[in-house]
Amino acid sequence: MEQTSSKAPNFVPVILAGGSGTRFWPRSRKATAKQILALDGERTMIQQTVDRLALTTERKNIWVITNSVLAEKIGAQLPDVPVGHILCEPAARNTAPACGLAAFLMERDEPDTVIGIFPSDHVVKDAGRFAAALRAGIAVAAAGDNIVVMGVPPTRPETGYGYIEQGDVAMPAPGLLLPVRHVHRFTEKPDKPTAIEFVATGRYSWNSGIFLWTARTLANALREHVPQVAVKLTEIAQSYGTPEFEEVFARLYPECENISIDYAVLEPRSGKGEQSSGIYCIPAEFGWNDLGSWAALHEHQRSIAAPGCDQHGNVVDGQGVIALNSKGNYVYAKERTVALVGVNDLVVVETEDALLVTTREHSQDVGKVVKALQELGRKELI
Repeated sequence: MEQTSSKAPNFVPVILAGGSGTRFWPRSRKATAKQILALDGERTMIQQTVDRLALTTERKNIWVITNSVLAEKIGAQLPDVPVGHILCEPAARNTAPACGLAAFLMERDEPDTVIGIFPSDHVVKDAGRFAAALRAGIAVAAAGDNIVVMGVPPTRPETGYGYIEQGDVAMPAPGLLLPVRHVHRFTEKPDKPTAIEFVATGRYSWNSGIFLWTARTLANALREHVPQVAVKLTEIAQSYGTPEFEEVFARLYPECENISIDYAVLEPRSGKGEQSSGIYCIPAEFGWNDLGSWAALHEHQRSIAAPGCDQHGNVVDGQGVIALNSKGNYVYAKERTVALVGVNDLVVVETEDALLVTTREHSQDVGKVVKALQELGRKELI
């Protein structure tokens, strides 16, 4: 790992906020996506993300990449983020073009800027430990041609997450009593037997989707691995700040390959071998949860003993819920009284125009309801 000057690196967080969060239907819709909902308190998911990042940088340094449907509401929720830092993708093109857009924009003026990529809809129990891990990651990313990923210690053989196989200890984490390890490889969403094997080895972490790198490092990686995307993003970045930007952005961005940053950069680069890839993993030991389903929200609420939790494992968001001889249920009901009698592990979500009833086990499949509604032409419900 190369050494640089002692000057503190410039840090720019980039929040990816373009998703629709279909697994949180019926609360989450296109115009009220998961990231702008307050799922676990008074602050919305994206507001909580900005609050955490504000421990390491000023809010005016934060950028958000979203879509035209959500931009106005996000701007209203984040008044301290400059309007010019909220970019609307003309088309959804997965995470590689979104991350790359930030890299090429920053590379124009300050190529040594450390860019952090953050999902907009995750929760963290310990913001202080998050900030400490983030500062450590920024230092590693700034020290050379390095890529840093936050790896979450797995608690179960989850098949909905990507996995990071960690190799040898590379160095102590700056400011942390934790090691920074080389990354051996990335594996996307394994099947259950493979996930069980991964967890049993003790060498694997969940991929949190939080990455750190300098603008130069990411831009060069995209030039190497997805050169056609890099060419288009370069032209878009060059037009930023000019009257032609919106036209160039709208014309070229939809032509970018629809590919995740994992497939575009991380997997091919980790294939070089852990000692030469320059990819490092910092343990994300700060109580991370991606809230990817109603079941995950139930788990998170239980873990923090949130209001509405009872001694039988039920989690209730609403005043009129009665639970008799019922265990492990999640209920969201603000308008109607919901009575549970002799049922376990259900998810019940009531909104003005829809009612969802499923089990916690099948809550990952709620997105299929949205697809079914699309096929039925029920646009008013999505």
